[in-house]
Amino acid sequence: MSLITKRAGQFAGAVSALALLAACDPQTPAAPADDAGETAAETAQPTAEDARAFVERAGQKLAAVSEEASRVFWINANFITYDSNWLAAKQSERLTKLGVELAQEARRFDGVDGLDADTRRKLMLLKESLTLPAPAGDDEAAAELARITTELQSMYGTGEVDGKSLGELSETMASSRDYDELLATWVGWRDVAKPMKDMYAAMVDIANQGAGDLGYDDTGVLWRSKYDMDPDAFAADVDRLWGEVKPLYESLHCHVRAKLGEQYGTDKVPQDGPIPAHLLGNMWAQQWGEIFDLVAEGDADPGYDLTQLLKDADYDHMKMVETADNFFTSVGFEPLPETFYERSLFLKPEDRDVVCHASAWNLDDQDDIRIKMCIKPTADDFKTIHHEIGHNIYQRAYKIQPPLYRGDPNDGFHEAIGDMIALSITPDYLKQIGLLDQVPSEDKDIGLLMAQALDKVAFLPFGLLVDKWRWQVFSGELTPDDYNQGWWKLREQYQGVTAPVDRAADAFDPGAKYHVPGNTPYMRYFLAHIFQFQFHRAACEMAGWEGPLHRCSIYGNKEVGEKFNAMLEMGASKTWQEALEAFTGQTEADATAIQAYFKPLKDWLDEQNQGRSCGW
Repeated sequence: MSLITKRAGQFAGAVSALALLAACDPQTPAAPADDAGETAAETAQPTAEDARAFVERAGQKLAAVSEEASRVFWINANFITYDSNWLAAKQSERLTKLGVELAQEARRFDGVDGLDADTRRKLMLLKESLTLPAPAGDDEAAAELARITTELQSMYGTGEVDGKSLGELSETMASSRDYDELLATWVGWRDVAKPMKDMYAAMVDIANQGAGDLGYDDTGVLWRSKYDMDPDAFAADVDRLWGEVKPLYESLHCHVRAKLGEQYGTDKVPQDGPIPAHLLGNMWAQQWGEIFDLVAEGDADPGYDLTQLLKDADYDHMKMVETADNFFTSVGFEPLPETFYERSLFLKPEDRDVVCHASAWNLDDQDDIRIKMCIKPTADDFKTIHHEIGHNIYQRAYKIQPPLYRGDPNDGFHEAIGDMIALSITPDYLKQIGLLDQVPSEDKDIGLLMAQALDKVAFLPFGLLVDKWRWQVFSGELTPDDYNQGWWKLREQYQGVTAPVDRAADAFDPGAKYHVPGNTPYMRYFLAHIFQFQFHRAACEMAGWEGPLHRCSIYGNKEVGEKFNAMLEMGASKTWQEALEAFTGQTEADATAIQAYFKPLKDWLDEQNQGRSCGW
């Protein structure tokens, strides 16, 4: 697994981004100390040459030790036991300590004159590498941070409600139309998260101390500093992007609320307020695609059911993976190696606990790429496989870079790559690969766009608010007593959804979402939902597409693939603005592509919403 890839949150605790750092070589001799007990390197005035030597040494060390760490975490995610948790906690502790040491040493070169751009960027990546930094020189705090983060992920991975796993509970949320059954399932999963609260608060305190030692006001400021721009400017920029897509979301919300009112009664779904969170087909109300049947009507029929098509064509997990692999090869990428198929986890084992949350891995920073996923033959999983393999394609593309550049320049890029490809899963493409006999006429486009919007557009505010909540937690704006209240305030403000029952003050509903106990920054997903459409529009323009953006597929276009690969190979060697410009010609995130993609649906929704009271 790459040391600096901000991928989909597959690791425990502090192990994310450049924080996948292995322990210092215990046989490496320490620098000679002077009479005061300080090393010569610490007392000498650092130079540009010292900085260049340091980043070279740091990169070599990380490259040398990353594989062991990757394999420990792979085993822990696939065999959740006391012993694998112990090993993962020890590895997390060692990684965090080294990450802090390297970040602190990188700080020594702040203000050094004569630094070339390459060295300056590598120093920045080292300083901003940690997601949850432990306090410098505090072995006890580092050990406690590792223990907590490993335990939080284990609690999530082994959580059950009446003997049912999260996968089974999610199926109920997706398929049931019984109000009370949905409510019981929703409440039950949040009971799993409640015991996490005190540990999470302790983790926040430790991480904030570590962030302070690195020169940041709090951990949230550290997270926002990773985007090649001022952290306050970044926060303002995501607010700008949300403002651009909010009208589209509000139109969708208004229509969905009206249809849910028809299904469950306006006494349960008031038509002038937020929607009860358990009625949207998803455990977290983050995507609403599973209630398509309730909200689509008349000309909102897409003309086919991809899940049914997969079933009718006898697509099993392997066929789904091979199909996604073939899409990438069609645009010029090399096929996935045989080891990918031999070593990936595709199905949930019957004999042990695993973390089923889909994730992509590169265990040797070269070609040992894999996915870990409990695949089912559904439309959602078909798209998710494209997403995860997109991570793998990206990982393999930037393996040519030095260790410190083996990642994306903006964590939204990694998430957007596979999703951009999934936007090319159009009816034309499905016909080309034999899943669809006949392409539906254009009068079915509203249905197709509705299906996309229930996942893509509905997700946008959730993708934004998860980290807005954590920023408030890290800054102290929200104390542990206010964690849950603050969570639901943001969910109502941005999503227009509400808890279906009163929540106790000691509840910890944020912990019911994997990325919170898994400590994976979430803004990447919001950004990815912007970038994927921006990438898609640029790719379609390269391909000479002149029709509606939502009907464009780049399947088989090697010219697009060649230019796309050129951006992927840059890794983190350039700023995200430079990488974005290399492929799209633009230097800032742009939500006009998502507006253009969904414009026909927005017009249709506004017609449906005439006479309704929209907003909450």
